Amino acid sequence: MVLMFASLFLTRDKGFSLDEAGMIMAFFGVGSILGSFAGGWLTDRWRPLPVMLLSLFVSGIILVFLPFLESAISITSVIFLNAFFADMYRPANSSAMLRASSGENRTRSISLVRLATNLGFSLGPAIGGFLAHWYGYTFVFLMDAGTSLLACLVLFLAFRPKRKAVKDDSVKAAAPLFSRSAYKDLPYLVFIVLVALYGTCFFQLFAAMPQYFKLDCGFTEDTIGLLLALNGFVVVVAEMPIVARLEGRIPAFRLIIAGVLFLLLSFLFAKTGNCSIIMIVLYTIFISVSEILAMPFMMTYALSRGGEKRKGQYAGLYSVAYGFASILAPSIGLGIAARFGFGMYFYVFIGLSLLTAAGFFLLEQKSRVKANSQ
Repeated sequence: MVLMFASLFLTRDKGFSLDEAGMIMAFFGVGSILGSFAGGWLTDRWRPLPVMLLSLFVSGIILVFLPFLESAISITSVIFLNAFFADMYRPANSSAMLRASSGENRTRSISLVRLATNLGFSLGPAIGGFLAHWYGYTFVFLMDAGTSLLACLVLFLAFRPKRKAVKDDSVKAAAPLFSRSAYKDLPYLVFIVLVALYGTCFFQLFAAMPQYFKLDCGFTEDTIGLLLALNGFVVVVAEMPIVARLEGRIPAFRLIIAGVLFLLLSFLFAKTGNCSIIMIVLYTIFISVSEILAMPFMMTYALSRGGEKRKGQYAGLYSVAYGFASILAPSIGLGIAARFGFGMYFYVFIGLSLLTAAGFFLLEQKSRVKANSQ
C-alpha cells in the first residue's frame, strides 16, 4: 500500500508538488537498490529465513513513523529506510523458492509466489483506498506496518528451523562461493537493464497514473484503489492458468516481448481514452496481462543462471533492476507530467515500451545465434 498511495500522500496530505513528490519517491528506489544488494549478499552468507524475518520486522516498525513526519528530509529518510529493509526480502525469498523447486516447475513456482503477492495487491489497494478516502492516510500506513509485522510472526512460527538444521545450513553457507559472478555475465547485465526499463514503464501504474486518475480524470481515492486492485485481481485469477498453459510451449523471450507490447497497448488505451472509465479499465487489464506474460518468465530466466552458491547474487541483481525502476518511474513519470502534462507523458512511455521490446528481441536473437554456434 505504501508504493501505491505514497505519491498521493505526499501531494495531498503533505502539500508537496508533483516534482517534489517524484524526487522523494526516487529515494524509495535508492533504498530498494541498496536493500536488494544487501539482501542478496546476506542470503549467500546466511540462510534465506533470517533475512526475510529481518526485512519484514524492521520495515514494519519503520513504517509506523511515516504519517507523523512533516519535513521533506525526515519523510525521505523513512521512505528510504523502509524500502531498504523491505527489499532485502526479495532476493532471500527468491533463493528460498529456488531451493524448494526444480527446473521443471520453476516458472509455476514463481507464479504461485506471485499469486500470493498479487492477492495482497488486490486487497491492499481496495482497503487502502477506502481508508485513505474515509479516514486519512495515517490508517493506510499503520495497517501496512501491521501486516508486515504479522507476516513476520507467521513466517517465524511456520518455518522456524530446528537446531540441527541451522547447524547444517551454516556449514553449507561457509562453503566457497561459485566462481561465476553475475557482474561478469554480460548477457545477464543487458537483460537486467531491459528489466529496469520495463519496470520503469510498469511502475507508472503506482507512480504517476494515480495522479493522472486524480488530477485529470477526477477520480476519488476509493475509485483509484479499486482500479489498482483490479490489477492484482486479474493477475491472481489468470496468471497460474496462463503460465501453466504456456510454460515449455513458447520460448520465454517471446512471451516477455509479448508482455512488453501489451504494456505499450495499455498506455495507448489510457492516452486515447480521455478518462473514459471503460478505457481506463482496459488500460488496467492490458497492463495486468503484460505483467502476467513478462514477469514470471523474466524471473525464471534470471534465476536459471549462475551456480548454487550465487543464487542470492543473481536474485539480488534482478531485484536491483526493479530498484532502479523505482527511482526512474516516479522521477521521470511525475517530472514529465509536471512540466509537459500527461499528453507528453503517454508519448514518452509508449516510446520507451517500444524501445524495451526491441531490446528484448535483439537479446533473444543474440542468445539464439550464440546457442546455435556452440
